[in-house]
Amino acid sequence: MQLLDHVSIGVPDLDIARRFYDALMSTLGAVKVYDLPHALGYGERCTSEDTVSTCLAVYLDQGAIGDNKRHWCFKAASRAQVDAFYAAGLAADGRSDGAPGLRSHYHPAYYAAFLYDPAGNRVEAVCHLVA
Repeated sequence: MQLLDHVSIGVPDLDIARRFYDALMSTLGAVKVYDLPHALGYGERCTSEDTVSTCLAVYLDQGAIGDNKRHWCFKAASRAQVDAFYAAGLAADGRSDGAPGLRSHYHPAYYAAFLYDPAGNRVEAVCHLVA
């Protein structure tokens, strides 16, 4: 069961976010489906013929982003994708919130990396497969 249909992340500067999220989403194989003056979209929206797709929207929002435990976690198909996600995020002005590695306190094969986007949103990529 895939729980989420779509997720939205607010950022104060879409040009800065574009570089970061273009880099991250390409490492996970998520294509950009729209690039508007007020929002970016990645993945694929569900339709009546395709009910399992997922879409990420990154939209312009001038609201403050405070410290909190909220974050968005993206599925990676391999540990190499997690590594690429992390490297691409750092190269696109993201900040580390945890380098790629096993987080066995979740489960023995939980391999993840954590970043802050340039606006301060927390994002993660995880692979649940045994290497």
